[in-house]
Amino acid sequence: MPLAAAQPALLVLIDGTVYRGWSFGASGTTMGEVVFNTGITGYQEVLTDPSYCGQIVTFTYPELGNTGVTPEDEESSRPQVRGAIVRNICYKPSNWRSTQSLPDYLKQHNILGLYGIDTRSLTRKIRSVGAMNGAISTEILDPVELLSKLQDAPSMAGLNLVQEVTTHEIYEWAETTTDAWEFNPTTTTTPEESFTVVAIDFGIKRNILRRLAHYGCRVIVVPANTPVKDILQYEPDGIFLSNGPGDPAAVTEGIEIARGLLAAQKPMFGICMGHQILGLSLGAETFKLKFGHRGLNQPAGLKQRVEITSQNHGFAISEESLPNAEVEITHLNLNDRTIAGLRHKTLPLFSVQYHPEASPGPHDADYLFEQFVQTMREHRQKPVSPAL
Repeated sequence: MPLAAAQPALLVLIDGTVYRGWSFGASGTTMGEVVFNTGITGYQEVLTDPSYCGQIVTFTYPELGNTGVTPEDEESSRPQVRGAIVRNICYKPSNWRSTQSLPDYLKQHNILGLYGIDTRSLTRKIRSVGAMNGAISTEILDPVELLSKLQDAPSMAGLNLVQEVTTHEIYEWAETTTDAWEFNPTTTTTPEESFTVVAIDFGIKRNILRRLAHYGCRVIVVPANTPVKDILQYEPDGIFLSNGPGDPAAVTEGIEIARGLLAAQKPMFGICMGHQILGLSLGAETFKLKFGHRGLNQPAGLKQRVEITSQNHGFAISEESLPNAEVEITHLNLNDRTIAGLRHKTLPLFSVQYHPEASPGPHDADYLFEQFVQTMREHRQKPVSPAL
């Protein structure tokens, strides 16, 4: 679209910094925590990831929209971000799978986009100062007026956004893995095996459900506030704690549910927020990272073992708060040495801060789904010890 025909738009950060550009997608005003993602691909997965609820995402890759939008690539039923910021935007995608342009897709779902600003400058600012609230508007182009409205936006710290993204009905995941999604066709699961997994939905991504199904799991997805007794009535072989948005410490009901499930001694696997909630249920604490980890190339590992991982989180578990007698660290983020994985020493529980199911990738950590299945397999063969 020629700039002469583009609609002016304004970005104001809570510290008063102003960026002027042009809009794509919807018109209006939106507010949220401004963060950045360093991935060079997978923008549709990012935009539809429920973990980004409440956030305006800055993409460091210089041009978005070249491959358009494909329904099969959505991680949920709609975009979950409050807004998107890019350097350049493509209005005419070139991709045989594409069914719609990115600007049209965002407009359809009433999501504001901003382009034409120096995203390098914005990313450096967030990296130096930290993630902060911001507002994008096509209707309020006076920075002072927009900043005044932004003052009322809540901080991400202490914010529970899970109820905005969790399912409100229990359902069984019916989609099977197709060739379009398959990157690891081999498993140790036999056709005779079937494992029932109850997935607690704090904002679950569809590709997590696909990976669990691929490894022979019958997956029942339940709302984030489902009581322990209702979860256990399915007699699950394992329990999965999903990713999700906001401050994990504010999801008090989810923490209490996870704590109540510990007594059942069922195999449990947590990813991202699920990892944090599992840690909180065991007595650990979480803290807000300065600008978070969001990208496809985060190294994680321990003891000379390294995985390249996809990460998307703004909070982490405090190592000093860990109950070391019960829990051991299995992975660290090798950029800043924050906790990226945990395992209980006696109970069949483990979790990671990153995304082993990541689409479009990387796939280094897909083995964790196999590990979850193996844990359920071994647990079937063991007598249950007295409740905690």
